[in-house]
Amino acid sequence: MAEAKNKGDFKVATATLTVALAGNPNSGKTTIFNNLTGAHQHVGNYPGVTVERREGFCRFQGKELLIVDLPGTYSLTAHSLDELVARKVIIDEKPDIIVNILDASNLERNLYLAVQLLELQRPMVLALNMADMAEKMGLRINDALLGRKLGVSVVRTVGNRNRGTNELLRAVTEAVEHHGQPIPFALDYGSAIEAKIKDVSDMLAAITDIRYPRRWLALKLIENDTDAKSAVGRMPGGDHILDYVDKARAELKLLFGEDPELAIAERRYQFVSEVCNEVILSRGDHGQTVSDKIDAVLTHRVLGLPIFFGVMWLLFNAVFGLGKLPQDWLGEGVKWLGAAVAQHMAESDLKLLLTDGIIGGVGTVITFLPNILLLFLGISLLEDTGYMARAAFVMDRIMRAVGLHGKSFIPLILGFGCNVPAIMSTRTLENPRDRMVTILVTPLMSCSARLPVYTLLIAAFFPAQLAGTIMFSVYFIGILLAVVMALIFRKLLFPGTMEPFVMEMPPYRWPTLRSVLTQMWERSVLYLKKAGTLILAAAILVWFVTNYPADVPYSKDYAKEMAAVEETFAARVADEVFAPLGIKALTDDKELKTAVDQIAAIEARENKPGALSAASPEAEALAAAKQAQLAEIKAAHPAIFSLAVRYEELDRQRIEALEKLKREQVKEKLAQSYAGRFGRMIEPAIKPLGFDWRIGVGLAAAVAAKEVMVSTLGTIYSVGEVARGDTADLQQALAADPAFSPLVAYTLMIFTLIYSPCLAALAVLRRETNSWKWTVFSFTYSTVLAWVVAFAVYRTGTWLGY
Repeated sequence: MAEAKNKGDFKVATATLTVALAGNPNSGKTTIFNNLTGAHQHVGNYPGVTVERREGFCRFQGKELLIVDLPGTYSLTAHSLDELVARKVIIDEKPDIIVNILDASNLERNLYLAVQLLELQRPMVLALNMADMAEKMGLRINDALLGRKLGVSVVRTVGNRNRGTNELLRAVTEAVEHHGQPIPFALDYGSAIEAKIKDVSDMLAAITDIRYPRRWLALKLIENDTDAKSAVGRMPGGDHILDYVDKARAELKLLFGEDPELAIAERRYQFVSEVCNEVILSRGDHGQTVSDKIDAVLTHRVLGLPIFFGVMWLLFNAVFGLGKLPQDWLGEGVKWLGAAVAQHMAESDLKLLLTDGIIGGVGTVITFLPNILLLFLGISLLEDTGYMARAAFVMDRIMRAVGLHGKSFIPLILGFGCNVPAIMSTRTLENPRDRMVTILVTPLMSCSARLPVYTLLIAAFFPAQLAGTIMFSVYFIGILLAVVMALIFRKLLFPGTMEPFVMEMPPYRWPTLRSVLTQMWERSVLYLKKAGTLILAAAILVWFVTNYPADVPYSKDYAKEMAAVEETFAARVADEVFAPLGIKALTDDKELKTAVDQIAAIEARENKPGALSAASPEAEALAAAKQAQLAEIKAAHPAIFSLAVRYEELDRQRIEALEKLKREQVKEKLAQSYAGRFGRMIEPAIKPLGFDWRIGVGLAAAVAAKEVMVSTLGTIYSVGEVARGDTADLQQALAADPAFSPLVAYTLMIFTLIYSPCLAALAVLRRETNSWKWTVFSFTYSTVLAWVVAFAVYRTGTWLGY
């Protein structure tokens, strides 16, 4: 077994074979990766760049294989970061074998990358994926002949049905065991180019520490590959070689009448075409496919946009509707945990930290996990079916109208899941102006971290039948603002010519259960890791600044006033309820206690969180049911019913008076805490938006991560109480706060949508732009824009009477 070695951001386990998966986007590479590795995967970044690195393990015939999923790319020419990373892994890390995943239904296009991989002279196996789809299209491919023409093994696979996986693994292990040597593949580029390749290759032979295949490096130099030229320039005698390459390129350009790289690409395409003509025995008919017929509707010039927005509206309604029940279950679990911890601990700061800070803060965020999973389920289905590419095509007209590329819409859509990978995905945009504008507007898309904030506020202030529509409106405003700001940035900051829109439309496919579940699992683990690290730290910090200083001067003696409320209650009960019955305590009369408990249970159901509007038919039906239940209690206990009702009324007055005093005490303590002082300091800036200092503290804390807004509000509204963390309790607390209203809640959602990206997004933005200037600009412009838009929403709502 080989020794463990450090792979980028991971320390991987010992592996016998390292297998690199390469292929075009939409070739099914990720599906095959999931089939091979299952749940044994790691996700991180390649060292020094923000390109996602995926690794996984599998065992086959007693051997352990490390599978490295290379970035999807159409070429290995270093025009994009993906292409550069893919070939650097092959050259620098020297995997034991490359598995090139080919889309059998688009063989000619896929073989262009295969030729370039073969030129790297590494052991390779071809996986002819989607073989079933090719057969449905009438394509009969002679895979044995294809293997002989290229000198490699070819295996048929159907990734979405997990067919051919074992055959692929067998071919991989056999190729390494029986061959394990570089494949001597050399495409003839014609006498003129071959002469120059030989001259440059001979000059490179004098360099002893070269790690690239000489012929491949010579070819890349003649193609004017920037990365190859930079590598040779750093070698001893490299400047002399580059001078010769420049002269050779000039001679070839004069000979062909075009740049040498174009002539080289044409020769590769010619070779690929010749191979396809021989190995594809039947090309079938060219009538409309099923994908073509579906596209006629989904990409229709008029219907395309309404269909897209309809799909997104359905997704958000599903996220809210289907996620409510499991969210309630998790909320009850968190509440039970808080109560259990509180029950077994003595009164202390540690108890308050655990119940209010950690369980109340982190637990509240965890309850939104079902909504996050449903959102990623929807996005995964849209991606895997191929609809997301159609959405980019449909939106191209709008994107082009504001000066953006149609491909920019893909990062924006990915932003619905998380702004971090969305910003990273902008590297697929070749035009640097398009890329910068897209990076700056992508954080305006509502990422999943904002979803808990929306869900909390919508549940507290809006009826269930409007929940999905309210949430959709917030997401839509994000898209609209991204479009508007892109137009402004393109006109003022990044003027220039438009790039043509060219994008592959993959055929529609049924998504695989493994792929969907894997994506959901990865995202849920990342979400929980964030809850257990960043959000935990933020929750503890927020708890501290809302609870300290511990001793603060109050405007009145709350303990004395609470004791007075209890004494008044006891005196009135004794006089109005106990005296007529000749008893001294409620437990002295079993019939009275039974009636009081029954009435209290009915009132508790009536006043539970999320109660319906009194004017609604549902509320009227519940009121009628309540009266019927009270009538039943009265019939069962006619003699003491009025006394039981009076006891319950007095007890409710006692509880309300005590709760009012507790809220006043908590409000005073919060106002004098470190958080209160900070909130009061920034309150003048947010007061015009309808926000008070507590919302200001939440917004400041949420710069770390948007979910922290929920845990912060949960901590603020639970200071001095025990076992918070149930979102229903927090919803009720917000709804009871006179500082809040539906208009304030909606304004807060809009502000949360727009203002500063989270710290992780800002860090990635800094790495992608390599500029602190644009990082600070992103933070500043988005926060100012959030204030302006939130001000407009709040003032307009106030003017309309909301």
